[in-house]
Amino acid sequence: MIQDPTLKIIEPNNAPFVIAAFYKFTNFSPNRLEAIRSHLKEDFSAVGIKGTLLLAPEGVNGTIAGSYHAINSALNVIKQLPDCSDINHFISYALEPPFQKLKVRLKTEIVRMAIPTVNPNQVVGTYVDPKDWNRLISESDIITIDTRNDYEVEIGTFKGSINPRTEAFRQFPSWVKTNLNPLKNRRVAMFCTGGIRCEKGTAYLKEQGFEEVYHLKGGILNYLKTIPESESLWQGECFVFDDRVSIKHNLNVGSYKWCPTCDAPVQHGQVCCPTYDFGDDKKLG
Repeated sequence: MIQDPTLKIIEPNNAPFVIAAFYKFTNFSPNRLEAIRSHLKEDFSAVGIKGTLLLAPEGVNGTIAGSYHAINSALNVIKQLPDCSDINHFISYALEPPFQKLKVRLKTEIVRMAIPTVNPNQVVGTYVDPKDWNRLISESDIITIDTRNDYEVEIGTFKGSINPRTEAFRQFPSWVKTNLNPLKNRRVAMFCTGGIRCEKGTAYLKEQGFEEVYHLKGGILNYLKTIPESESLWQGECFVFDDRVSIKHNLNVGSYKWCPTCDAPVQHGQVCCPTYDFGDDKKLG
């Protein structure tokens, strides 16, 4: 069982649901993964946490939601995992439950690229803090790439960034081979929602011989939380993989919902199909 923590990791908030997103590339023993999975699922279930947690030999990746005390306790447990004491987490809040169930799953990768030689535990690009991101992507010789899926990019991205139009992250290496050249594209900056895809993407580019590779530390979530909207180069909203569907600056809930018929995000005022009713939550997946 999760014990009442002595370490306060997050600050209290009046919102009924606290959402924590986190990941860490590390080296878990494959023989211990099932025991870790069972331990986490039992502990998180006991305090009513919902969300998704992925475990693989290369690390941990998750987004979970619950009460303030439940999330604070859960983060204490996550930080006790091997080599996870310094794991970064990003906190946001919601008035409605963003997840309906808890999933703790074992995977071969915490973000799938399907190239075994790519190891973010050995080499990654240079982290760029949100406060320095605007300056970097405004430089004339920088190519800025959005490593997310096409439907995510469609509702929001950074000004001037390239959309590879991938349907899954595992397609990213093929796009790189077709569209980038380490001899010509010497400076590349990448970003994604929380940092995990662009971090693994930088590991791949470094393996391919790209010298100057940068990625946004903490991803879009960290940027939207840190940078005032008046100074932001972000355009639109940011897709998230839970019932909020999208978020805006300061991590406020956005204006999109999910249409299960079209299998796509839809914004208030848009009509995507005859069966969709924006105001009827029962029709949302």
